[in-house]
Amino acid sequence: MELALEVIKDELDAFEKHFKTAVQSRVPLLDRIMQYIVKRKGKQLRPMFVLLSAKLGAPVNDGTYRAASLVELLHTATLVHDDVVDEAMERRGFFSINALWKNKVAVLVGDYLLSKGLLLSLSNQDFTVLQIMSEAVKQMSEGELLQMEKSRSLKIDEAIYFDIIKGKTASLLASACAAGAATTFKNPEEIELIRLFGEKVGMAFQIKDDLFDYGTNKVGKPTGNDIKEKKLTLPLIYTLNKCSTKERKELMYIIKNENKNKTKVQHIIKQVEKSGGIQYTIEIMNRYRDEALNVLYHFPPSEVRQALEELVRFTTDRKY
Repeated sequence: MELALEVIKDELDAFEKHFKTAVQSRVPLLDRIMQYIVKRKGKQLRPMFVLLSAKLGAPVNDGTYRAASLVELLHTATLVHDDVVDEAMERRGFFSINALWKNKVAVLVGDYLLSKGLLLSLSNQDFTVLQIMSEAVKQMSEGELLQMEKSRSLKIDEAIYFDIIKGKTASLLASACAAGAATTFKNPEEIELIRLFGEKVGMAFQIKDDLFDYGTNKVGKPTGNDIKEKKLTLPLIYTLNKCSTKERKELMYIIKNENKNKTKVQHIIKQVEKSGGIQYTIEIMNRYRDEALNVLYHFPPSEVRQALEELVRFTTDRKY
């Protein structure tokens, strides 16, 4: 994503200053935690999509930086809360907030980040952006709860799987793109096109994440982790639909009763590979990638459009 980083280098530098200001607190404990969060930031894909989506229409403005900060605040809040729910001790190779400061503090930190984002938008009357992002948070919560509900019964087909990832992942990226576009574009139809573009990219992004569970690359979580958590993702759903009744019963038994047994989990992974589940999932991921690019091509050629295309391809080609 070298071109993307080059095209918005100045804007990313400015965004980082905006974000540091946005998370400042007068409470020493909170301030220490906020500094820890800022230092261990990830790839910043979502702010990049905000900035590039805005720049596709016109030069970035103060509203764009606030939109990018809101997206990052909300995204970070959900990650902090997710780590509490999942009892995760690490995030991106670093200790999670709950690992260092315990669950009570982590929940309050997530609440703080959420409130800072809301206040940032409200105090500047960024009502359109706030509405876009509030809808994303609602959809993310619905997606996560739907996944939890279906994981208990293990009754997930492809349609339900796509509903889950559309809510829990794609909605945030879609809203990030729409929020950025809303700060520079005047035409609602163009903003909706960019939102749809972000949604398609988000679908491809989550499918790529689910594929990592069946690979060998170190990506921040152990291989087979989704199986251990009884999460039925696309490679496994495809395999369960294609295998014999006897094999299906065997795999379902392992998922329900032996999902902590490393040997049994590896058996499932091998069955997924053997059935063609990996290749099928890659094809679906690439289909979403191509659909995203087709939406993007509605806009005239430019360096910004090229940078967005590069980011899209990064989401499906990345190694982590």
